[in-house]
Amino acid sequence: MPQLTAPDVRFHASFLDAVREFTEADPDASALIGEGTGPYARTWGEPEGFTAFVDMLCAETERPRRPDWVPMTNLWYVQGDIFLGRLSIRHRLSPFLLELGGHIGYAVRPSARRQGHATAMLREALPLCRQLGIERALVTCDSTNTASRKVIEANGGEFEDRRGVKLRYWIRTGN
Repeated sequence: MPQLTAPDVRFHASFLDAVREFTEADPDASALIGEGTGPYARTWGEPEGFTAFVDMLCAETERPRRPDWVPMTNLWYVQGDIFLGRLSIRHRLSPFLLELGGHIGYAVRPSARRQGHATAMLREALPLCRQLGIERALVTCDSTNTASRKVIEANGGEFEDRRGVKLRYWIRTGN
């Protein structure tokens, strides 16, 4: 059964396969790897480079990779040794995140889409948000991303508004 877990080097080969899938679907692959990972991407193929990337992701709970970012918990959604997707929980909202980014971001590798993984990932993340003191999580998606909108709504997302190309939803993280 798939589960959220901390990034780990044991998923190296599967992560690289997922990056290839994302790159074929979108040449910059930013939906999977996120912003600011470019320096690590050059060395992912090597065990030392991938280890440095994983270490950086795990350290972001205390030390964001950029000074204008907030602490975040990075999680991978895996089944056995297969990397299916990633999810990030931002511990608080900066002005930018309040406007466009939200508390939670997620992506599922192309070959694992339309199987309920994104809905399950978001559902599993909500209690973790609650543990971080987030009573209501802001989750956003592009107005053209019908699949993500359905994922958010399936998890209790209450539509607040549209800002530019982004739809903004609030989800209660507990009772």
